Amino acid sequence: MKLVLATSNKGKVREIKALCKEYDVIPYTELIDEFEIVEDADTFQENALIKARAVYKALGEEDAVVLADDSGISVDILNGAPGIYSARYGGKDADDKENLKKLMQDIRAKGVTNSPAHYTAAIAIVTKEIEKTVHGWMHGKAITEAKGEGGFGYDPMFVPLGYEKTLGELDEEVKKELSHRSQALHLAGKILKSL
Repeated sequence: MKLVLATSNKGKVREIKALCKEYDVIPYTELIDEFEIVEDADTFQENALIKARAVYKALGEEDAVVLADDSGISVDILNGAPGIYSARYGGKDADDKENLKKLMQDIRAKGVTNSPAHYTAAIAIVTKEIEKTVHGWMHGKAITEAKGEGGFGYDPMFVPLGYEKTLGELDEEVKKELSHRSQALHLAGKILKSL
């Protein structure tokens, strides 16, 4: 089955391909030109659905199976920020490094070096017949120092519950087991098998 991803984020594409080896996973940008999708909902779930619906419609293929992920980190000391704004926390055109730097600064500004935090991943699957969503979570703490070169996004500052190292330092296989995205994709896999 061809699974079209409603993202051009290289980190997400790489991670989803690694977790969905039984499918032919293709970012939509390999099939059609990239276009802007306005994510203006208040939840990860709704934003994932917005992306999946937009790509499904743009593809114009009735038999397409589109998978979209909306995910981010929520930090307790910042009242759940950046949350759904994780991808653009450092500003509209901010890259991963700028987002990471801003989040560490904002935690430091609260007078602490770490805070409980969690990642959320909402995955939406859209086909001609269905629209379904599933969620996955990973709990731990956000720290104010980037450690490790692995992963992407906020991984160098996130220490999963029960671990001493950040996701940026942990082995890729360990991260795969823990990841909010892998948990959500496991549930999404059950939906995909039913198609």
